Amino acid sequence: MYGDLLEIWKNELKTNELTKLPKDFVQKVAEYLKEIDKESKMLDKKTVKASLLNIEALNIKRMLNEIMRIRRHKLIKKALRGEKISELLSFEEEFYSKLAPLLELHQESVRNVLMGRGAATKIEHKYFVLRFLAEIPEIIGSDMKVYGPFKAEDVAVLPVENAKIFVKQGLAVSVEIC
Repeated sequence: MYGDLLEIWKNELKTNELTKLPKDFVQKVAEYLKEIDKESKMLDKKTVKASLLNIEALNIKRMLNEIMRIRRHKLIKKALRGEKISELLSFEEEFYSKLAPLLELHQESVRNVLMGRGAATKIEHKYFVLRFLAEIPEIIGSDMKVYGPFKAEDVAVLPVENAKIFVKQGLAVSVEIC
């Protein structure tokens, strides 16, 4: 895992494109850190192995923070250019789906001011009707309202940004209303 993380970090530094990460990337890193912590707790703190494990955990956390910082900057740059992005981690998709409309609102406000009108002040939230295929815990929607928890086969109306994530992850399907 350490070698994989190091390689991802190097790739993120080398290119302007986002490195494709496995969907369970963050979960695997978290599990690895738990393993290190568990192993470290079984050892005498004064041993060389315990020290090495602590250093490894610290390095992993630093690399992960740096990887996420670099990716966040790349996402912001792409959002500013209006680029569509795929292959994001779920929390990155949520970040991007909230960021893009805010940047568009800002650009619209600037255009309005330049044309002698007032600044745009509101983002319109669009909603989708979904049928859930799995249990989902309570979430805060992109409109800052609380939704859920949901059980399999529940039907709910959610902001489009959140709905797209659930559909893409195979946790829900869009419901057509006639």
